[in-house]
Amino acid sequence: MNVTTSYLERFEEKAKAVSATVARVASEDEALAYVVDLCSSKEACQILASGCGEGLSGKAENLCAAKQQKTIAAPRLDKELSEKLAGLCKDNGFAFVDSDMRSHLGGLDIGFTRAQWGIAETGTLVVDSRNEDLRLATMVSEIHVALLPASKILADSFAVETAMKEWFADAPNYLAFITGPSRTADIERVLALGVHGPLELHILILEDD
Repeated sequence: MNVTTSYLERFEEKAKAVSATVARVASEDEALAYVVDLCSSKEACQILASGCGEGLSGKAENLCAAKQQKTIAAPRLDKELSEKLAGLCKDNGFAFVDSDMRSHLGGLDIGFTRAQWGIAETGTLVVDSRNEDLRLATMVSEIHVALLPASKILADSFAVETAMKEWFADAPNYLAFITGPSRTADIERVLALGVHGPLELHILILEDD
């Protein structure tokens, strides 16, 4: 067993322990197919507005029913991959957005992003989140799907220290450490997922070695 394989298996174990779903993919195209299949299998997330269950005017009813189409957000992908995903979304009747996330805050079903590093010790993703659209896609979407190259899984946080120093040389900056889906136990000490962020985290490990 080589070092990379050892880190990968430990990363999978730790990520699953904090309720993340982990899958291995052989190519970026396989990752896109995973995202589309996942979106197909879920119900479109809806905006729950106060009063939508009451007798309303025509305009108000239209507002309550405004979010019916599923939406995949994928900012900051390279052009070829973005165009492929946009085409798959069109074929499946999904909306595709890669910018201006602030205009879609009420209905992002899936946010698809890349992760720069993985930390095997804790099953944590490290995401260079200087771009606001990317931050919103990882925080506001109902489901976050992250693509992580297997070669970028390192032992611990100290192993990404050099890269972190390079990122923070340019200010302002924003680096996200993501461990599992959003969770809290603030309310009566009952664990709840998806309160402050995505309900689900799916990590797709790209076998690039």
